[in-house]
Amino acid sequence: MSAVAGLALATGAVTAAGPWDGGQRKAERDLAAAGARPGGARHADGERAPGAAPPVLASLKNAGKRPADHLAEALDPLLKDSALGSDHAAAVVDATTGERLYGVAQSDAYTPASTIKLATAAAALSAVGPEHRIETTVMASGGDGVVLVGGGDPTLTAAGLGDLADATARALKSRGTGRVKVAYDVSRYSGPVLHTIGLNDNIAPVSPLMVNEGRLDDSDHGPADRTAEPAADAARKFAALLREKGVDVDGEPGEGRADGKAAARLASVASAPVSALVERMLTNSDNDIAEALARQTALASGKPASFEGAAQAVTERLAALGLPMPAVRVVDGSGLDRADRASAEFLALLLARAAEPGRPALRPVLTGLPVAGFSGTLRDRYPRDAAGRAAVRAKTGTLTGVNTLAGTVVTPEGRLLAFAFLASGTTDADAAQKALDRTASALAGT
Repeated sequence: MSAVAGLALATGAVTAAGPWDGGQRKAERDLAAAGARPGGARHADGERAPGAAPPVLASLKNAGKRPADHLAEALDPLLKDSALGSDHAAAVVDATTGERLYGVAQSDAYTPASTIKLATAAAALSAVGPEHRIETTVMASGGDGVVLVGGGDPTLTAAGLGDLADATARALKSRGTGRVKVAYDVSRYSGPVLHTIGLNDNIAPVSPLMVNEGRLDDSDHGPADRTAEPAADAARKFAALLREKGVDVDGEPGEGRADGKAAARLASVASAPVSALVERMLTNSDNDIAEALARQTALASGKPASFEGAAQAVTERLAALGLPMPAVRVVDGSGLDRADRASAEFLALLLARAAEPGRPALRPVLTGLPVAGFSGTLRDRYPRDAAGRAAVRAKTGTLTGVNTLAGTVVTPEGRLLAFAFLASGTTDADAAQKALDRTASALAGT
């Protein structure tokens, strides 16, 4: 069941896990909390772990100082760390009330890197809904032709393609057809297929038809060698599977189209719900899913499913959410393009929007965030003695000279805060990531 159903907000904290983790993250948080209790084996009561951030928000309710004053005292020195480069911005928002609690250059435009995936996620969920599934279909075309039609599901697996071939073979047998010619249809997308960074191990050519994101190994996330022809490769694998099912296939598959109204659907397979795709994209910072979701947004908005059309559609959906857009420029869905722009305020308020009780469709934006020290792109960050371990959930962003972090923390009082930290001009990615992690940990306390 989707993360949208049954999500509860208690004292401002998101307590439900999403469909991508099946409840695992709650167990991770419980385990981490048990290990961090005062008086545990690792530290005595009142003793702070070495290098841990100070519990700055534990005193938010003290009389005489506003929460913003406490945040400034804690965050200002951390953001001055030289590891964060020549320029930085920050924003902290109360996710329950939308109150802006802290800001440094919060309205200025920065390169967001992969934190722009938060915008892609919100736009896609707004456009198609969390329960939408992306179909890959097989259509009968002409007397002896079948067309494999890509719908834009980059997560189609070899097993899923096998199911599609099996269903197609049964449908052909019922029609008395034993010999076919296979074509593949990629007309759902338009424009360039290569991202501006070209073909590399971070992203495949953007095609509506591919198997396992065009990966040439058995991985399902992270960098990997990619095929230059994802659609043609998928069609060749499909033809081979049909042959294994006893269907004679003439020649090699070529590009074509189903014959409009005359074409009959023979079989189809569907992706996981968009809610799960969003969570997988955010957890693993999956560039292929990000570009696919941006194009699903374009299709739902009546725009071309191209880089340009997707960028326009995503921008319009974000504006409709009432977010501050002056500093925002969406160029792609993944954040790999350095021309993307966003402000810290925009990202923090987007996360706050996703927490609003009246917007349950956006909840996967929160449930998909990696958990510090446990999952996704934060699995290997936040050591065991870090204050933010399990308490910080955030989307990471990394390009050469750019390091970003945007997510949520729950304070000791149960207050849910949304934050965004953007740094440019960094020279040591590892040092910059650690500086950002310390800053996020300062929000969580100990």
